[in-house]
Amino acid sequence: MPTKPHRLLLDRVSSYADEAAAYIRRRRHLRKPFARTYYSGGRSAAWPADSEEGRALFLAASRLIEVAGPARRSRGTKPAADAKQRSES
Repeated sequence: MPTKPHRLLLDRVSSYADEAAAYIRRRRHLRKPFARTYYSGGRSAAWPADSEEGRALFLAASRLIEVAGPARRSRGTKPAADAKQRSES
């Protein structure tokens, strides 16, 4: 009995989706956090998070984020929750 055309198409799409999911998993597994510094003249250096320099840069960045406080929104934008609540009223 021949295969039904929609099953052949479904199998092909499923195999592509499986390959894409595997690719994303591999990328996520290989990514590691790092800090990059740029110098005048265009030179840059990347420091892994587990190095002494990397730890110091990550600590300095987290302190800067704490000092900066929460992100501010511009005048024209409204949070999604407010917009949803207003549309339900």
